[in-house]
Amino acid sequence: MADQRRKLRSSTVVLGGMGVLAAALTSCGSDPDRRCVDRDSYEYDGYKIVADKNCKSGSTSSSSGKNRSGGRTGTIDAAWYYDSDVSAGYADYGTFSRSEAVDRDGFGCSGSGSGGG
Repeated sequence: MADQRRKLRSSTVVLGGMGVLAAALTSCGSDPDRRCVDRDSYEYDGYKIVADKNCKSGSTSSSSGKNRSGGRTGTIDAAWYYDSDVSAGYADYGTFSRSEAVDRDGFGCSGSGSGGG
């Protein structure tokens, strides 16, 4: 009876491990976490996170506007910043390269390539 329970437990561990491995391999092709940041805003805490509308998919964009008094508010050099640590509206320790983020993200992903930019 004890052998039967031991066998059942060991097969459960093997099946559970296979599920974890399958999840890691399938996450390889998924998009990495990204934030839209102002590239010109780097401070001690990282890049300032701005609204997603400032970033165009896969490219850098600049936008500017006017405040209520008619003066310029400034230009935002917005870009997607991947796999960063986020804290208090700032993102740091990430990369602007989507393909680099995909390569370092999942188990077994290196060399799979995404063609992204």
